[in-house]
Amino acid sequence: MRILRGRWEGRHLVSPSGRVRPTSEEVRDAWIGEVEPELEGARILELYAGTGAIGLEAISRGAARADFVENNPSALHALKANVTALRARDHTRIFKRDVFDFVSGIQQRGYDIVFADPPYHSKQLDSLIERWLDRPYSRLLTVEHAWDHRLPRSDGELTIGDTTISFYESDFAPPESTES
Repeated sequence: MRILRGRWEGRHLVSPSGRVRPTSEEVRDAWIGEVEPELEGARILELYAGTGAIGLEAISRGAARADFVENNPSALHALKANVTALRARDHTRIFKRDVFDFVSGIQQRGYDIVFADPPYHSKQLDSLIERWLDRPYSRLLTVEHAWDHRLPRSDGELTIGDTTISFYESDFAPPESTES
C-alpha cells in the first residue's frame, strides 16, 4: 500500500496485521479523485481509519489537516507508524475511540470532508449516515460500502468492482479557519 499522488506520492504505508480490509489503491484513488477539487486547505475526518491511507492521501493532495478515529490496536499501530514516517504529526490527530462516541461529540460544522469505511454489511454504516443526516458535522460525508448495501438517499455514488462510495452533502458552509 502506498500514497498514490501529491507531495508524498509513492511513499509506502505500513499495513496492520490481523483481520482488516484495506481500501484498494484503485478505489482510494477514485474516491479521493472525486473530492480532490475541494481538498485544498480542507479539514478531514477519517472514521474507521485503519492505516490512515485515505486521510494521508488527502493531506498529500492538499488538505490542511486530518483527524483519524480508530480503536483496533493493530490498525492504530500502523496508523501511528504511517503518520510518523510521513512526518505528518503537525497536520494530524489520532483518536483511539469508538466512532459513535466520537461523532456524538463533534460540533456542527466541525469538518469539511468525512471519509468513513465501516465494516461491510454492518448496521454501523446505516447508523452513521442517519446521525449525519440528523446533524451534519461536515459539508460532505463520503462512505465506502459493498455495492449491494442499500442506503438512504445519497447525492451521488461511485462504484468500482464490488465497492461503492456514496456521497452526502449538507448545505452549510464551514466556519472560517482561525489557524494560520
